[in-house]
Amino acid sequence: MNTSPKTRGKAQECKNCGQLIDQLSAYKEHERTHKGETPYACLHYNKCYSCSTACKRDERSCTGVKQYKCKYCDKCFSAQYNCKLHERTHTGVKPYSCKHCDKCFTQSSNCKLHERTHTGAKPYKCKYCNKCFNQSSHCTKHERTHTEEKLYTCKHCNKCFSQSSNCKQHERTHTGEKLYTCKYCDKCFRQSSNCKLHERTHTGVKPYTCKHCNKCFSQSSNCKQHERTHTAEKLYTCKHCNKCFSQSAHCKQHEQTHTGLKPHTCKYCKKCFSSLSNCKEHERTHTGVRPYRCKHCNKCFSQSSTCRRHEEKHAIHSALNGKQ
Repeated sequence: MNTSPKTRGKAQECKNCGQLIDQLSAYKEHERTHKGETPYACLHYNKCYSCSTACKRDERSCTGVKQYKCKYCDKCFSAQYNCKLHERTHTGVKPYSCKHCDKCFTQSSNCKLHERTHTGAKPYKCKYCNKCFNQSSHCTKHERTHTEEKLYTCKHCNKCFSQSSNCKQHERTHTGEKLYTCKYCDKCFRQSSNCKLHERTHTGVKPYTCKHCNKCFSQSSNCKQHERTHTAEKLYTCKHCNKCFSQSAHCKQHEQTHTGLKPHTCKYCKKCFSSLSNCKEHERTHTGVRPYRCKHCNKCFSQSSTCRRHEEKHAIHSALNGKQ
């Protein structure tokens, strides 16, 4: 059986996912993402890479050397590609166009990823199960749920993480650093995603629409969670029994009934809770904060459920008055 890559002019077609790649060296590096080969090891850490350029880029980030300077500002970068990418934020250049629509992108990888929303292609398959992904990084993250591998260690404590982003996010709980500021107010956030989500409270934007009805959501996770109310899909299974759940949070909360774990401690007293929401709700008994305001009057409540029940009384009263 001939396993050599198919060619179409100068480009070579990957036999696993059909992607066309111009250079032989780039083709070989791409092929390693399917095989899981990581022959390039960082000199400073135990981290390994399938691509030599990615390994060198990581080594420069370890040494702190930033040899590439932006043409338009004083910002410097350890990788030339990152510098060029940054410069496009000044010029507004988007050189990569989608084959299927008029949308343009600053990065080739983002363009290819977008094109998969048209084709539905999921070229990356988990080594341990049949689940497929449209991004290599999502596949790698998923595979760690099978291996329970945690490559990233916090600089301030011994806690380990399977994802670099989660580790950096955790480190900010030690430093108190909040890098992301809302465009519309002075509120700051540790995570870019939380900042963007907060900004939607100002703009009212709800970009995620349910596939089964016209309901819209500000968060992708809330939209997917809602869609399961239509499909009755329950993806999350308890580790200790066969009970299934439509939400990961509900599954984890249920698992704590088996383990007896109560990881959330009140800031003001020693009381512990299995649920973060219950812990926050309890803390309001100390602070007196009432963040939930009735839509029909100015009454405020410490719990969203109490506020909803109060609002229902208005609705019932209004319905009764309408009948009279």
